[in-house]
Amino acid sequence: MIGAVATFRNEQHHSLRRKSAGIDLHLILVVAILLAFGLVMVGSASIDIADRQTGEPFYYLYRQGGYVAIALVMALIAYQVPLAFWERVGPLMLLASLLMLMVLLIPGVGRNVNGATRWLNLVVFNLQVSELAKLSVVIYLAGYLVRRSEAVRTTVGGFIKPMGLIAVVVLLLLLEPDFGASVVIIATAMGMMFLGGVQLWLFGGLLLVALLSFAALAISSPYRLERLTTFLNPWADPFNSGFQLTQSLIAIGRGEWFGVGLGGSVQKLFYLPEAHTDFVFAVLAEELGLVGGAVVILLFAYLVWRTFMIGRRAAVEGNGFAAYLAFGIGLWVALQVFINIGVNAGLLPTKGLTLPLMSYGGSSMMVMCIAMAIVLRIDAEHRRGASVAGKEA
Repeated sequence: MIGAVATFRNEQHHSLRRKSAGIDLHLILVVAILLAFGLVMVGSASIDIADRQTGEPFYYLYRQGGYVAIALVMALIAYQVPLAFWERVGPLMLLASLLMLMVLLIPGVGRNVNGATRWLNLVVFNLQVSELAKLSVVIYLAGYLVRRSEAVRTTVGGFIKPMGLIAVVVLLLLLEPDFGASVVIIATAMGMMFLGGVQLWLFGGLLLVALLSFAALAISSPYRLERLTTFLNPWADPFNSGFQLTQSLIAIGRGEWFGVGLGGSVQKLFYLPEAHTDFVFAVLAEELGLVGGAVVILLFAYLVWRTFMIGRRAAVEGNGFAAYLAFGIGLWVALQVFINIGVNAGLLPTKGLTLPLMSYGGSSMMVMCIAMAIVLRIDAEHRRGASVAGKEA
């Protein structure tokens, strides 16, 4: 009888292992928690502005719920796509992103919000092209680093050619203007090139050129210069240029250790602009405190670590494209999270970047869920390959 029970348990255990063998349940769980956190905080942060603008307190929550549902469907479709397809279409995706960025700048075509033309009207919804450009750059570079691996490591042209193409993307983004997306794309691309084995003197030289270029752009534009000086001392003009940052800092300070309670934020009511988009973390810190903010940071850290581990396994197996793709997505997420939270905490100048998987916005949500699905596909293909190899052995 005991033997039969043990056999039954073993069969159940092996059955569960077979069901989960093709997918990373830990990564799915952390993404699901972040999505749930995001929905709750978007609903809380937007309740006042939604009521004033539409008369429906949960207007933005309902829309965000719809975006999440569509994003999950798109992620499920993306998960079914073999990695070989993404490797083939990488250059086409980058070309399509370039064309859309150009179309966006045609007067009357792009949708202008707060002085920036970043959205392309697709009738059904407004596409923020920079989000698609981030994914396109990562996929293109992952393929390029495999196709031209020797040239990247040994020649100047192998490094300069892709970075020149990405510089065109960044230039088009700066014309919108979208300084934040430009920083994320160029930093992610340089990180991937470094992992691809580019010569250190080339990498250091381009890094210096990039830093000097961004510094020159910041100084040459009164708008960007004001943001930079405001970041250094927001309390110098707390009711004008420093208003957004000071309100964010007040929100984080009010949260103390455990927060004022979910829904209890005062700053979201009349003070903190963009509370449900760029500054959702400040509202979270006010309502859930340092503990809540730390939990979210740890969740993102675990997500990035898991993505890097999937990339490392792919590299060990000799799948260069999958490895570079996972590393690129991990770098992208890490950079955007760092910049968004850094801006909320007053550590970085205001950039206008969303918090991945949490901030309000359809384009960011859909593209990020697709990126996570691609990471899951990388892991699934690795597991299937390992399973086949085990059976053959």
